[in-house]
Amino acid sequence: MTQSDLLSILPLLVLVVWASALLLVDLFLKRKGVTALLAAFGLALTGGLTLAQAGQESSAFNGMVVRDGFASFLNLLFLGTGLLGIAVAYGYLKRMGIERGEYYSLLLFSVTGMMLMAQAADLIVVFLALELLSLPLYVLAAFARPRLDSEESGLKYFLLGAFATGFVVYGITLIFGGTGTTSLAGIVAAVSSGSLGTGSLLLTIGAALILAGFGFKVAAVPFHMWTPDVYHGAPTSVTAFMAVGAKAAGFAALLRVFATAFPSLAADLTPVLWALAALTMLVGNIVAISQTNIKRMLAYSSIAHAGYILMAFVGFGSLEVRNDAVASALFYLVTYALTSFGAWSAVISLEKPDGRGLEINDFAGLGRKRPLLAAAMAVFMLSLTGMPPTLGLVGKFYLFRVVVEAGQIWLAIIGVLTSLISAYYYLRVVVVMYMREGSPETEREPWLDFTWFVSAVATVALSLVPMALFGWASEALLKLF
Repeated sequence: MTQSDLLSILPLLVLVVWASALLLVDLFLKRKGVTALLAAFGLALTGGLTLAQAGQESSAFNGMVVRDGFASFLNLLFLGTGLLGIAVAYGYLKRMGIERGEYYSLLLFSVTGMMLMAQAADLIVVFLALELLSLPLYVLAAFARPRLDSEESGLKYFLLGAFATGFVVYGITLIFGGTGTTSLAGIVAAVSSGSLGTGSLLLTIGAALILAGFGFKVAAVPFHMWTPDVYHGAPTSVTAFMAVGAKAAGFAALLRVFATAFPSLAADLTPVLWALAALTMLVGNIVAISQTNIKRMLAYSSIAHAGYILMAFVGFGSLEVRNDAVASALFYLVTYALTSFGAWSAVISLEKPDGRGLEINDFAGLGRKRPLLAAAMAVFMLSLTGMPPTLGLVGKFYLFRVVVEAGQIWLAIIGVLTSLISAYYYLRVVVVMYMREGSPETEREPWLDFTWFVSAVATVALSLVPMALFGWASEALLKLF
């Protein structure tokens, strides 16, 4: 281990040390709000270090970890997710009677795992990052103990997550058996040499198993069954963080691994990815129609949006659109992060300690009682649908364009049709807010209100100048391939 190695992972080291120290400091703090502020400061400090290293490229620990534009882009997204996760949890935990300082340390450890995932250049590091981001989430999902639905959520997430991790480990084993290495660069070299022989079959099977394992993490069909129950039972602040952070981390791994190590398998995997994307969009949107609970509706919505992002992977089979495919996926991850966090913060504003406020009908009358909050929620619903003037429309446009350019017209048609289906249950929330009588009880918490307000403004404002964000995403890929 050299000084250069340490510099390459300096933001990660700072965040890990900060999270560990926060566990000790919290023992002496009576006001847990101070712990939240310290956690936010740690994320901001790490973000500053990440920005300071932007544009610098290096490889560390014998090529197992890299620092490049791709990692910097995603690390800033993960750090922003962590900051928004703290903002929505700041007042929520106290209101629900579950305010404990270890919440914020667990969140920081999970963000560290996400950042390591973005920088992983070896399948062993991918596995370590997966565990580092997942284990804190298992605990956070059950954080509302002794509430039974929260404990059930944590247990389901842990058991099914461990099962999915087994797929990843077995896939890594087969890839090592076929290529003799776990390094992404080494795998590319082994494939390029053309001397794999029977190892090519092991490589294909291993790649499929890794795809299945991370399909669980991003909640793609048919690996999605855990999502509604876990999202519904977990504290809503945890659900918001998990819906964005865990999904983005899963796609970070898939993008890094499949865009760099398995380009030769693109033709073989394209039909599989096509089917996964189509099924995920169809199942997520169709089942969401019947949901009356807002958390379960947004859970199936999350599944559907995983399908939209998976459309970008179908573009890997075409060299002409591969760069645009990855850039579109990164752009849509930012789009979904802003919109999803905004929607979840609006849900938290209505949620009560006894569980009331989580039915869609509980939003009746919100347009009259809280006009700004209702307007923000309407923006989020329009963005998730893919309607103007929101960033969601631009994100879907980029994804559909990539699919069409890759020659997968029918997948683009399915994407458009499922977006039309989604309009039914998204706009239903808008109808309830503005066209039904009611007097919803809402919470006014500064950081929570800040989250939904800024998210709504950004969702509309960025849709007017999307090329700046898309250009940044495209520049992040200069050294990915």
